[in-house]
Amino acid sequence: MAEWHDEKYREVFDGTLSGLHRRRAIDPKFSIEDAENQLAHLYILDGNDWLGRGSLGDIISQATIAAYELFIHEWKAEIGGKNGG
Repeated sequence: MAEWHDEKYREVFDGTLSGLHRRRAIDPKFSIEDAENQLAHLYILDGNDWLGRGSLGDIISQATIAAYELFIHEWKAEIGGKNGG
């Protein structure tokens, strides 16, 4: 039964990460700060589960947040490497 959970998580994670990379490539105004602001919003939405979104909603939220966290981490590491840090 947990197999569909893993499949859905991977699907959402991969799709979100791909979308973020695509946006960075085509939108010169998209910044780390934009991604961090969206992540902050996602944290708020994740915490505002007072109606109960169910296991599917939890998976989607967790995978989306994880993709944003990884994307931001990798982007900062890339910039740090370019600046000699």
